[in-house]
Amino acid sequence: MLTNAQAMTFVLTRDRALSLPFYRDVLGLTLVGEDPFAATFDLAGTILRLTSLPDHTPSPHTVLGWEVPDIRAAVAQLRAKGVEPIIYEGFGQDADGVWSDGRAKIIWFADPEGNNLSLKEAS
Repeated sequence: MLTNAQAMTFVLTRDRALSLPFYRDVLGLTLVGEDPFAATFDLAGTILRLTSLPDHTPSPHTVLGWEVPDIRAAVAQLRAKGVEPIIYEGFGQDADGVWSDGRAKIIWFADPEGNNLSLKEAS
């Protein structure tokens, strides 16, 4: 039934005025609209709705991720914009926050609200 339907994803935020510039200016997503409930971004052809929810508590688990061709370059770009990777105690990440299992390299970082985001480079 949904095989050919346009997908969309949602990231929840208590404070859209704080989070919107992060998604637009730091991550470079194109803002395509805004209404009283959400800011809508183009996520490479998929709709991302940054949705206001006043009592939202961010999950420690990844809510949104991207596959990138060069994770080291992506980490450098994030750091240049003030975003630091999350380092998990005992997880075996390197100094850049990169974890690898030999098949993929992954970093995690948070938006201003604390929503967990990730980048992945296939090996």
